[in-house]
Amino acid sequence: MRIPLDRTSSQPIYLQIRDRISRMISSGALSPGEKLPSIRCLAQTTKVNKLTVIEAYGILEAEGLVEAKQGSGYFVSDAQPCTKPCTFAPDQKVIIPDANHPTFFDSYYTAIQAHSQPGIVDFSSGIPSPYGLEELQKIARRAVTKISDGLFNYDLPEGEATLRKQIAQMLLQRGLNVTPEQLIITNGSKQGLSLAVNYFVRSGDWVIVESPTYVGLLAILEKIGARVIGIPMTAGGMNLDLLEKYLHSHHPRLIYTMSTLHNPTGITTSQAHRQRLLDLAIQYQCPILEDNAYEGLHFDAVPPPIKALDQENLVVHLGTFSKTLMPGLRVGYMVVTGDPYQTLLEHKFFSDLHTSTVSQAIVSEYLASGHYRRHVSNLRSVHLHSRNVMLRALEEHFPPEASWTVPQGGLFLWITLPENLPMRDIRQQAFSQQVLISCGSLFFPGRQSYPATRACFSLEPQAIEYGIATLGKILKNHLKTA
Repeated sequence: MRIPLDRTSSQPIYLQIRDRISRMISSGALSPGEKLPSIRCLAQTTKVNKLTVIEAYGILEAEGLVEAKQGSGYFVSDAQPCTKPCTFAPDQKVIIPDANHPTFFDSYYTAIQAHSQPGIVDFSSGIPSPYGLEELQKIARRAVTKISDGLFNYDLPEGEATLRKQIAQMLLQRGLNVTPEQLIITNGSKQGLSLAVNYFVRSGDWVIVESPTYVGLLAILEKIGARVIGIPMTAGGMNLDLLEKYLHSHHPRLIYTMSTLHNPTGITTSQAHRQRLLDLAIQYQCPILEDNAYEGLHFDAVPPPIKALDQENLVVHLGTFSKTLMPGLRVGYMVVTGDPYQTLLEHKFFSDLHTSTVSQAIVSEYLASGHYRRHVSNLRSVHLHSRNVMLRALEEHFPPEASWTVPQGGLFLWITLPENLPMRDIRQQAFSQQVLISCGSLFFPGRQSYPATRACFSLEPQAIEYGIATLGKILKNHLKTA
């Protein structure tokens, strides 16, 4: 491959390489699936450092134009970025449900049972691609060997000291400056949610959530008897004008938000949105629970968490390794500053003494060895490719009345469907054809929703193609008879 470079240009060399390859792909000079020159080969032919080529390929990969295949090199992506932009603008009002509606256990249990059936295409779950099993086995053996003396003792309830230092360093790279003493290791972020909600909220208290929101959080609030206010999501995040209105009128005890790669919509908020949300929380002295479980899976750069802006100890920040490594490890973390820390730590202690020593050791070894960064980088590439496969399949198979978000990372996109569709019937028909979906109503307080579904794209491309084509056919048939 010949790439002419202008070494007198103000444009960096790596961007010149990226632009040239991008043009070759768009013009058809490079075909989908075609192998690109190796990093070493292209560095030699262009007379540049290998790091320059790596940087150029990295940008092309983030744009979805090329994909890395472990051990084989870089290839032109088979699934180019979609042409249909995000048009998320559902007609939705604030939701204040009259009664509680248990949601989480049944939907979770159904999804887990479905995995035992061969051939199921499960769009309803939130599990990352099963990537890097051999690497995990090696790291796990090494980690257990290192901590063998500590396996027969209890650990600190706040978590292993080395791991907390490593997480603090990782968060610093995301723009969040915390100390290990401000971290609590949890059994996944779900435990962090439960601890924080039970600290801030009592039965009868008002809590503000985004609408739609994480179904597991709704279940926790329902269990303790909290009263929920669902503030509609826009393309830019929670509607802050409506938020201010209900902060003033209802004096809630907590705001729950997912600022980066929101579940279920995949939306990431801007720096300005985060700052205004925090300003409102300060004005009305309402704590924020920031749940950024999918933050590590972003394709593009994202603003620092809301917690990074917090000078008044109003924000508790949650994260997890379940979405970037594997759910079975059950290692999450809380960032807590100020007075809540000691009480939350005591509640954690009374709940389970400490998080699994083995799981903590495995995560720590990933971080110490540098494998975590490489693993997440590869996982992002895999998910970017599968997201693009799903977007193209949606364009091809779904009715034109449907619309969807275009998330810049994570595991999900949110599909808004035409009015009056019988979602339960559609779900049952899809399941009879080996496709499992979630009804969008699960993600709304009181199940008061418009027709929608959350689709997980961390599946094999063939499964995505089959599942979307099957679901699209079912939807079109219903629209014909409506």
